Amino acid sequence: MRNHVWRPLYLVIGVIALLLLVRTLVVPEDFGSHESGYMYGWHRKGNEAEWRQVAVKYRTTAYCKDCHSEKYDSIRNSPHGIIPCEDCHGPGMAHPDDPAKLPIDRSRQLCLRCHAQLPSPSSGRDAIRGIDPTGHNPGTECSLCPPPHHPSVSEMQ
Repeated sequence: MRNHVWRPLYLVIGVIALLLLVRTLVVPEDFGSHESGYMYGWHRKGNEAEWRQVAVKYRTTAYCKDCHSEKYDSIRNSPHGIIPCEDCHGPGMAHPDDPAKLPIDRSRQLCLRCHAQLPSPSSGRDAIRGIDPTGHNPGTECSLCPPPHHPSVSEMQ
């Protein structure tokens, strides 16, 4: 074969050899070696003990439902029913003992995560009526408007 065929072939072989060398230097020994043989996973076998000591911060909506059934039922039947309680109240790790009551994040930024008007309707959020945060009561918390979850359609434009 001529040089124009061998040179790219040598280049490809060199790149593959370099990648294998970097992999052996960077990837830890215990990555991918588990009970069922050699397989890839999302973690190293050697650091499972470290992850067992990490405290769980978030609980499920079912955890909140037991004590707050009246609020759970009313929110469940609203458009916000698909949002987990802890998205607004924060992690329920130490609740109900400490703190006795979880704070509610009433910041404008939290509401704008879903309710800011999108420039293009490319996501599943395009069905949510959005506001222009620079023109719609800038600097005011959303929870100060009476009632913030039932604004008229004209205010949302």
